[in-house]
Amino acid sequence: MAHSYTPGLTVTGCTVIRRRRQLPLPGTVLVKAGDLVQSNQPVARAELPGKVYPLNLANQLGVAPDEIKEYLIKKEGDAVQKDEILAENKPLIKWFKTEIRSPVTGKVESLSTVTGQVLLREPPRVLELLGYVDGTIVEIYPHQGVTVEATCSLVQGIFGIGGETSGKLVVAVTSPDQMLSPTDLKADMKGKIVVGGSFLSAETMAKAKELGVAGLVVGGIHDKDLRALLGYDLGVAITGTEQVGFTLVLTEGFGTIPMAQKTFVLLSAHTGEKASISGATQIRAGVIRPEIIIPQKAGRVAGAIAALPARGGIQIGDPVRVIRDPLFGKIGQVAALPSDLQKIPTESEVRVLEVKFADGSKAVIPRTNIEVIEGS
Repeated sequence: MAHSYTPGLTVTGCTVIRRRRQLPLPGTVLVKAGDLVQSNQPVARAELPGKVYPLNLANQLGVAPDEIKEYLIKKEGDAVQKDEILAENKPLIKWFKTEIRSPVTGKVESLSTVTGQVLLREPPRVLELLGYVDGTIVEIYPHQGVTVEATCSLVQGIFGIGGETSGKLVVAVTSPDQMLSPTDLKADMKGKIVVGGSFLSAETMAKAKELGVAGLVVGGIHDKDLRALLGYDLGVAITGTEQVGFTLVLTEGFGTIPMAQKTFVLLSAHTGEKASISGATQIRAGVIRPEIIIPQKAGRVAGAIAALPARGGIQIGDPVRVIRDPLFGKIGQVAALPSDLQKIPTESEVRVLEVKFADGSKAVIPRTNIEVIEGS
């Protein structure tokens, strides 16, 4: 029989993940292999060069460029405070004295007797790279970063925005088809990751931002509300750098779509536990999924992780999600895998499968229009 594999979202209660943490420029690694780290713990650090400010001292003092060294109070390499005198002239009449003060705190980086210009540089900005997940350092990349390994529950989403954050998980609805409304958000949810059901409105997002919620996880959202939140239309580039006040992960897609029962049950089982979340998404080559990671204590899962066999293809009974209209977002199980090509309304001949939904209905769908929900 013909064989195909459609990669899908991972929703699993127990797995081992590795996340590489890498600095954008050379720096210092702060941990060593075997160390246990927390999600908010710095694992590497680098210094970003401070901003440069040019000053034309020759023009301001009214002297030739090759004479400016005679008027300097601060030399190359000297530290300087904002409004501290850098250079001054020494006129016979003190009322004609000119003082050039530093516009910034930093140091005198360089001086040119050709242009008469001095360059001031602000102090470097320290960039700390956090662990992101609670886990163990399993690999070190000198001056670059580390790899963190964690035993965890993992839920991948369809789409997300916002960067990495962490907080306690709290479920704000009672069922996966319930809409997350503004009244579901409480003051004590500040800094937490809130799980909703089928939909998230613009009003709810505004309330979440006001309360300081760290993350929101729901089934779907209207694209117009996302556009209003961001202030622009998203293209096809990677997301994850947006600054909207919280991280958002959609588990199903755009529109009002109930969260998959398996996903909702898994997240509900971990209410009150610490989770790490990232909204970074890339849908083209080099796919990146938004994710919710819930670390588990070693004793709790000792012996529970075994190597997963390589998946050979879609199998009867596999849970799948339809990712194209007119059944977009519906979840069912593979009921049959016809081996012959079949003609679809576009007149193309493609491989199909039969999906059985929870209400007992069945549909024949092109295999490219479904996504396997992976996990255990």
